[in-house]
Amino acid sequence: MGPHRRRAGAPVASARSPYAAKDSVTKGGYTLVFISKDSTFSAATKQRMTDTFFAVYPREAKRFNPRTLKRITFVIDPAYDGVAATGNGVATYSPKWLLAHPEDLDVVTHEVMHVVQAYPEDSCPGWLTEGIADYARYAYGVNNVAGHWALPDYKAGQQYTNSYRVVARFLVWLEQHGHPNVVTALDRAARNRTYTAGIWKQQTGHTLDELWASYVAAPTVQLAYH
Repeated sequence: MGPHRRRAGAPVASARSPYAAKDSVTKGGYTLVFISKDSTFSAATKQRMTDTFFAVYPREAKRFNPRTLKRITFVIDPAYDGVAATGNGVATYSPKWLLAHPEDLDVVTHEVMHVVQAYPEDSCPGWLTEGIADYARYAYGVNNVAGHWALPDYKAGQQYTNSYRVVARFLVWLEQHGHPNVVTALDRAARNRTYTAGIWKQQTGHTLDELWASYVAAPTVQLAYH
């Protein structure tokens, strides 16, 4: 990547300020604004999250959506009681989660894939949206091994509606069984509002339920993590 610029921000003195610290980094045409509402948040974790962003977001953008946002905001928010959530180019993270799971850096990879996705509302099933985001975490993650994150082995009773890693593994299986472009096609259709149930047969020659049945019958995949 090309040269980058850093604009550091000192901790904000005013008690009325909505955050404890804010700064931004620009590199390779992308800018990450990092806002912390937690004055005790680890500087090392912040740097590692920033490094992860610049390692994965350009790759996700290049493959799936070169027109994605160039300016992304991360917010560390003690009031947020989940793990992470993303909307309108802002990814919010729980400092409690990151303190307890400091190696879970690829939560960043999942969340910024949602920015890349930028699917219009109701353009595809939610299970597919989250499945593709976890597929991206698998494909582009930089610290999944240390973070103890992996795609689960198939277990009887699973359905594609289980979403997240269950669907991500199914998508990897599809790629390894003759359909290397299916994830890219599904992602594009969702963004362009052209996704229908028929896209699975259009792309593979089989319906979604037929594909899932084939997966259930022989779910072996070759997996590799970083």
